[in-house]
Amino acid sequence: MKLKPIADNLIVERLEADVKKGGIIIPDSAKEKPRQGKVVAAGKGKRDKDGKLVAMNVKAGDKIVFSSYAGSEVEIDGKEYVIMREEDVLGILED
Repeated sequence: MKLKPIADNLIVERLEADVKKGGIIIPDSAKEKPRQGKVVAAGKGKRDKDGKLVAMNVKAGDKIVFSSYAGSEVEIDGKEYVIMREEDVLGILED
């Protein structure tokens, strides 16, 4: 990957949602985009009002749940990612 996030930004790859609706085929245009993803890269964190670096709670490799309208979608090397701020993360999924 050629993109490195700065401050409290994350690069997230969406995880595919399992869509089974009783045998009904749902076209891609009608499907809701998954709100779960895997963090591919994370910035170092943001600075507080005193200038101290506040470390990120999320790191590369974490599986997360994020808000519906979080971030901006980008395409890098033919793959789609979402760049979002750490504050858009609702939680970290644990195995």
